[in-house]
Amino acid sequence: MGPEKPTDKPTTDRPTFSTLLAQAINEPGTLASAYRAFHGYSLGNQMLAAIQCHERSIPLGPIASYQTWKGKGRHVKRGEKALWLWLPITVKVTDPEHPEAEPSIVTRFVMKPHWFVYAQTDGQEIQPSPIPEWERKRALATLEISEIPFDLPDGNVQGFARARSIAVSPVAAMPHKTTFHEMAHVLLGHTGDGVTNDGADLPRNLREAEAESVAYLCLESLGLPGGQYARGYVQHWLGRERIPEASCARIFKAADAILRAGQGASHE
Repeated sequence: MGPEKPTDKPTTDRPTFSTLLAQAINEPGTLASAYRAFHGYSLGNQMLAAIQCHERSIPLGPIASYQTWKGKGRHVKRGEKALWLWLPITVKVTDPEHPEAEPSIVTRFVMKPHWFVYAQTDGQEIQPSPIPEWERKRALATLEISEIPFDLPDGNVQGFARARSIAVSPVAAMPHKTTFHEMAHVLLGHTGDGVTNDGADLPRNLREAEAESVAYLCLESLGLPGGQYARGYVQHWLGRERIPEASCARIFKAADAILRAGQGASHE
């Protein structure tokens, strides 16, 4: 007999990147645990899975669909409800002002209940897949970001980004944090040569908050030091403002790209 038909969505019925980012920042350790358990998935889905497991008191562990578990010799326990995650779908969108033009292909994310954690299943024992080691050199090469000599005389500057290049001061207090921060500037388009076209036009405080948020997500995921300083830095740049939803989406996308590039693994 199959699993119970899922009817309950997560508490965050319409989860947003801003709510997930706020939870990751306000609850240190949550992202690290989620990354260890669900490292094959995007950061957004890692957080969604961790939140639902916490709500249902389910131990974190490997996650897969009903059919995937069945193929591995395990079956979903009777009465278990699936976890809801974001699933990317591609759709064709026609410009109403130019209906004769070729439709553009757009990727959208919908919530679907297709996944179960290891603890929700029984059967053949399976060892969790090891977490791929993150390599700085591989991440830079994969993302086509070059590293250039640090040539600024200001000793207070930890690093900088120019076009698709970064530099980290040889005496940087936290080189990993600085590396992630400067890589984020490039990927977010803050240097005018990244993947986000409007990034360079954002106010400086928002650009810095975006980059430091990316650094925080990467540090926490990989268990590297500096997360507490990144949180304070984000608040320093934001003041009483909040990071817009569009910025939060870019933050998660950039952090995913950095982590994926450094470990050489695909995310779901």
